[in-house]
Amino acid sequence: MLKWEYALLVRRRQAATNDTGWEVVFVWYGPDGSMVDVTAYGDTALAHLNRAGDQGWELVAMSEDPSLPGNNELHRYHLKRPKAAAAPRQRMRGAGRAARRTISG
Repeated sequence: MLKWEYALLVRRRQAATNDTGWEVVFVWYGPDGSMVDVTAYGDTALAHLNRAGDQGWELVAMSEDPSLPGNNELHRYHLKRPKAAAAPRQRMRGAGRAARRTISG
């Protein structure tokens, strides 16, 4: 059965640290629970989505909420990709079996 892993790319507008008004930052929420600022990898959502696509991610949904005041999330991009198949477990022969003895005579 095919299994999926999911990630989230968030485009957020926040107050700039250098008093120039607002800046746009991108944060990647990975399937392992990690949260990484990926702003340095591109200045547009398209650049980030193309980069994710190169890594096997597929865009499945997008949501937008520009009405939040101050520190707000503008866009959320929901992505998925097939999970890597786990290596099949190998059975050890003879493990867990009691040794059998036969007495003849």
